[in-house]
Amino acid sequence: MVIGLDDQSSGSEESVTALLCSPRFTYIPQDVREHINLTNIASIFHLACPASPLQYQRDPVRTITTNVVGTIRVLELARRCGSRVLLASTSEVYGDPLQHPQSEAYCGNVDPLSIRACYDEGKRCAETVVMDYHRQYGTDIKIARIFNTYGPRMRLDDGRVISNFIVQALEDRDLTVYGDGQQTRSFCYIADLIDALLRFMTTPPSIQGPINLGTTDEITVVALAQMVLAQTQSSNRIVHKALPQGDPVRRRPDISRAQALLGWSPTTNLASGLSRTIPWFAERVIPAGSSVSCLEDRHAPRH
Repeated sequence: MVIGLDDQSSGSEESVTALLCSPRFTYIPQDVREHINLTNIASIFHLACPASPLQYQRDPVRTITTNVVGTIRVLELARRCGSRVLLASTSEVYGDPLQHPQSEAYCGNVDPLSIRACYDEGKRCAETVVMDYHRQYGTDIKIARIFNTYGPRMRLDDGRVISNFIVQALEDRDLTVYGDGQQTRSFCYIADLIDALLRFMTTPPSIQGPINLGTTDEITVVALAQMVLAQTQSSNRIVHKALPQGDPVRRRPDISRAQALLGWSPTTNLASGLSRTIPWFAERVIPAGSSVSCLEDRHAPRH
């Protein structure tokens, strides 16, 4: 039995609807910052918190309290039930890193007063609270530091770069690149990330993390834009705007710990992942009566 607890503040009910017919799934519409009245919970994947700057900066107080108060609520549930907790932390704990690639031993370069700090510092505090519950109460914990992830079922207005580019291309608009576009990211396909989380959750209690989860395939933002234009067969332009405050210049994980402890490495390259992601967006962006089926055929995964 799987129980999904979500207040849909940054999610989509569409993601839950398909699961409601299953007798093995129960959905609870609730804010994680409230008392969680459940029993007999074996494992908790604590994934709560918007991960897009557009979403988490919209209500920064809600973001940081979700990370801190929400994490405490989850840990109190774990104490009552004897549950194992996996915290979905983030590569944002490294801030604008001075070390490249970023290993788990790196303490980061984060500005606690920046507009991104509600998320960056919120996740850093969540990691601290999780470790303190482990030390003080013996809570069985795992900390996963998740790097940029993408795939079907992202919101159209998610605000992260891949969804932005895909929607702009499908709507026949110019693609917006912030700064010169030479900043880098490493994009991990969602199916690979889920595989890693499941592996991590089933490791022995001695393996607590943190463990970086992401791909080592690094790409510039402007090269990503060009790839999206090619896969959507769009001839639109790339336009540049000012770089937002605190936007990291480079981002690539050292995943040697995940490889050694989880036996895991991503298997989906960016071109293949985009070919599985674009059709999902196309069904929702392209107006009815247009050639969506042709787009789906063009981007069908090749095995």
